[in-house]
Amino acid sequence: MLQLRTVTMTRTNPFAIPATLGLGLMLGACGAADRLANVGQAPALSPIEDPTAAKGYKPVQMPMPPIEHASFAPNSLWRTGSRAFFKDQRARQVGDLVTVKVKVTDRAQLDNTTKRSRKNGEDLGAENFFGSESKWKKNADPSSFLKLDSDSSSEGTGSVRRAEQLTTNVAAAVTQTLPNGNLVIEGKQEIRVNFEVRELIVAGVIRPEDIESDNTIESAKIAQARIAYGGRGQITDVQQPRYGQQVMDILLPF
Repeated sequence: MLQLRTVTMTRTNPFAIPATLGLGLMLGACGAADRLANVGQAPALSPIEDPTAAKGYKPVQMPMPPIEHASFAPNSLWRTGSRAFFKDQRARQVGDLVTVKVKVTDRAQLDNTTKRSRKNGEDLGAENFFGSESKWKKNADPSSFLKLDSDSSSEGTGSVRRAEQLTTNVAAAVTQTLPNGNLVIEGKQEIRVNFEVRELIVAGVIRPEDIESDNTIESAKIAQARIAYGGRGQITDVQQPRYGQQVMDILLPF
């Protein structure tokens, strides 16, 4: 009986481009197409959007104390927990706006110097050892049978110097109120100057008590603060390495 077998042969293409390199080229082509389409035009501003509808937005969950219900004293117009007798115009509920005074002044200077040195020496000899030293003198000096020396030294110097400064204002919206009364805020600001767009993002948790009478709050009083300052445009584009260089920096092990 004659049996037929199907043999599958594969041939490796020596000019095949690795998948990662091909993906990098595709991304580079897409980015180049976008830049070519916007030649001679200023960068477009992002549309105003609801922060809670943004992709990846998650409500803040933190440990909360028991809820305290408001109570009024007999024959009194004052409400327990109220911050003012008349209506307070400061931000207090979802949708209200509060101005964040961003002031970041970060300076750090660290200088470390370490120096260590150690030297040890041991000598062992036998001038008289039951008369056997007379035989040892033929080959070695019995006064120095064993001699050990060790010397070690290490020195290290380190220095860190950093200075950052950012001062600006940005309006943020209250996106969530926590059970204990704290407010979750998030704000984004975009400023376009010629062909460069500067972005400022502020987010975090604040206490209503820290909001000043003019409805402003300092960035230092924001818990879980997230402050981002950057930009996009022609200047930022030339400061970044090309996609091909970034891919090679990831793939090359040296």
